Amino acid sequence: MTDYVAVLNANYANKEWSISGNDYDTLEWFSDSKKPTQAQLDAQWAQVDYNNQVAQIETARRTQYEAQSDGIFFEWQRGTNTKEAWEAAVQAVKDANPYPPAP
Repeated sequence: MTDYVAVLNANYANKEWSISGNDYDTLEWFSDSKKPTQAQLDAQWAQVDYNNQVAQIETARRTQYEAQSDGIFFEWQRGTNTKEAWEAAVQAVKDANPYPPAP
């Protein structure tokens, strides 16, 4: 099901519009440009959903890198751990947080 609010926020943030709930029939278009059709918004949903999922994964990875691999990186830089240990920690974070298949 298309999240019209998410599509509008992602692709039409510079336009003026209003929508009630997630009901396309309530979409009011106040900009000079032509109001996108429901079919156009539906077609954009897969990419917007994918981009949102990737953003969530990147946030999770960043948090986990800080907790799990950054310390090992600095140990490697100081000579108290190995590059391989750091790379393994980075790969473990990536494996735990894979990207979704592209739309």
